[in-house]
Formats: sequence, C-alpha cells, structure tokens
Amino acid sequence: MIYYKTPEEIEIQRESVLLVSKTLGLLAPLVKPGVTTLELDKIAEEFIRDNGGTPSFKGYRGFPNALCTSINEVVVHGIPSKRELKSGDVISVDCGVYKNGFHGDHAYSFAVGEVKPETLKLLRVTEESLNLAIQIVRKGKRIGDIGFTVQSHVQKHGYTVVRALSGHGLGRDLHEDPPVFNYGKRGRGNAIKNGMVLAIEPMINMGKADVYQQNDGWTIVTKDGKPSAHFEHDVVVINGKPEQLSTFKYIHEALGTSPQTQL
Repeated sequence: MIYYKTPEEIEIQRESVLLVSKTLGLLAPLVKPGVTTLELDKIAEEFIRDNGGTPSFKGYRGFPNALCTSINEVVVHGIPSKRELKSGDVISVDCGVYKNGFHGDHAYSFAVGEVKPETLKLLRVTEESLNLAIQIVRKGKRIGDIGFTVQSHVQKHGYTVVRALSGHGLGRDLHEDPPVFNYGKRGRGNAIKNGMVLAIEPMINMGKADVYQQNDGWTIVTKDGKPSAHFEHDVVVINGKPEQLSTFKYIHEALGTSPQTQL
C-alpha cells in the first residue's frame, strides 16, 4: 500500500530529511585518506542524536551502525569498520534519520583524494541519472518512467544498472511502497500522484550488473570487482510536480564545489 502524505506530514518529514542532508555535509570534508569508516559513523550518530533524531539504520533488521559506507566495488550496505580510506577510493555514504515520526534517507558518493578519470565519470553519470529521474516525478507519469530514465542515461555511457536492488517509498516506515527500480518501461507501474514521497537511488556499476551479498548478510558487492556508484535523493510530489526534500548543498558548501546543473 502506498501512503500519500498530507501537506502537514510533508513539512514534518522535510525536517527529518534535512537532518540527513546536514549530516552528509558535516561528513563531507572528513572523507579523506586516513579516516576510518567507523570514525565517520561515530561522528554522524552523535550529530544526529544531538539534533533530536535517531539513526534510521542502526538496529534496522539487525544492522549495527548509523551509516552504510560502501567503498569501491561495494554497491551498498557496507558496514563501517576500522578500514582506512585511501586516495583513489570512492565511497557511498548512505544515511537515514528518524525524527518526529518520519524518516529521511539519502546518499552521496565521494571521491577520496586522486581518483581515476574513468571512475569520476561513473560518479558524474550516476548523479546525472538521478537528476534526470527527479524531473520525471510528476503527475501523469508512472514509476516505470523513473527507471526507464535512469537506465537509458547510464547505458548510453556503457554502464549497467543493479537490478537486485531498488529505491522505495519513504515516510513513517523506512521502506514503503512502491519500489522504485532503476530500470523499466515507460508507462508501467504505479501512477505518480500528489503526496507521494520517493527515495530515488541509482546504483550503477562500471562493469557488469551482477552482484552478490557477502557473508555478513549486508554488504552487496559487484561480482566482477569493478567500482559502483550510488546517489540518492528524497522527492515529494506537490501540485503535480517534483520537489526535492533532500539537498547536496551542504556537501558542496563544505567542499567548495559546484552542484551539478539540473538536467
């Protein structure tokens, strides 16, 4: 069942989502060679709790941490550890916050130090696919149009979509209907309507689409060992049009970089 949010609920949820955005902004300048993902996790959890939230991921189906930190060939659900980041790594930092009865959930893939140009292109194209998909989230479209948009954009650059995972609805529960796959056909799936809140999250591989889950029961890795990228925004439909609840502006402010132009 899809839960359509009222204007009042959307404003409450906006606060939860914004705390995720600010947490990612806080972490952005710390994502550099020598830092461990456990250190990032500790900083994020303290910040979330200090601002009246609780980490959505910690304890969710037994997940042990506040962040998912997924490095290089890890697609998503990487568990923070004592592993130090090194120059050339890419890391998806995925964060969730529960506050005032609603969840926020989004992610950003960071380049650590000097990263190969071909890997930077993967990050760029994946974020582009997210921006293109957001523009599709409007009345008259369907969920399949989102997946078609992501798939079409990344495949023309030679990348593949992870089909074993998807985005999702977001609200009082961390994962709500409908699933939002990053592949699909135009005109298929649930109709997009006002009050729908979606976590759209392209997970795109440089190599083949095949992935597997490691023995920890969480970590999802590319079978060919090639890098993967992951970006995620929370989007709501208001007056038939998309509005981002989440933002990467705090990341760009912290890093002194420019956001992508909306496509």
